[in-house]
Formats: sequence, C-alpha cells, structure tokens
Amino acid sequence: QVQLVESGGGLVQTGGSLRLSCASSGRSIRTYVMAWFRQVPGKEREFVAAITRGGGNTFYEDSVKGRFTISRDNVRNTVYLQMNSLKPEDTAVYYCAAGSEGAALSEMVTDYDYWGQGTQVTVSS
Repeated sequence: QVQLVESGGGLVQTGGSLRLSCASSGRSIRTYVMAWFRQVPGKEREFVAAITRGGGNTFYEDSVKGRFTISRDNVRNTVYLQMNSLKPEDTAVYYCAAGSEGAALSEMVTDYDYWGQGTQVTVSS
C-alpha cells in the first residue's frame, strides 16, 4: 500500500516560489509513475506534472511549463514540485498521486491509484 502525504503549501505573492513535497510512508514509490494534480472548488481535478519511475522523463501541463519542475528521490521515497513565478491562477489544492504499476506517463486522473490528502497553495495578487 502506498500512503502519500503532501507538504509545503502555503500563501505566497505573485511571482514567488514554493516547493511541494510528497512522501510515501508505506511501500516504496520507485515502481510507480508519480504525478501532481490540482483542484479548485467547483472544478475538475487537473493534471500538473508527471515523472517516470527513474526520473528520466517528465511531462507538464502547458500552463506550468518553464515555471514548475517535478523531481523525485526514490531513496527518500519522495516526489517534489518546485513552483516558480507563481500566478494567482495557480491557486488550488495540490495533490500527489501514484500511478498503476507498469503504467506510462499519463495526465488522466483515472490512471492513478493512490492519492494524498492535498496541500493548499494560495497565490495573492
């Protein structure tokens, strides 16, 4: 069982930076594609970024390309999302997710089996 816990959210001004962390307290994440999603009230959960098992390939949603960086440390069982040049429209609850074993990089919510509880990111204008 993979149990994911996010941290690092908070309040930041436009143009600022935050680094989110997602740690697994259960099974190792090394065999899972990992991803970050975000959600605002009343809207669907949307894909932000994903990373392959070894960390060699990444995939980003267009609006965060060049500003966000996903990375992982399989020894520490942790995935990160470095967020720079933050904008008010980045305000959301950010969720970490682990994909189905053997799955490829995906932006689909349904391709991920394990989810954290979320961490709030608020960007003030």
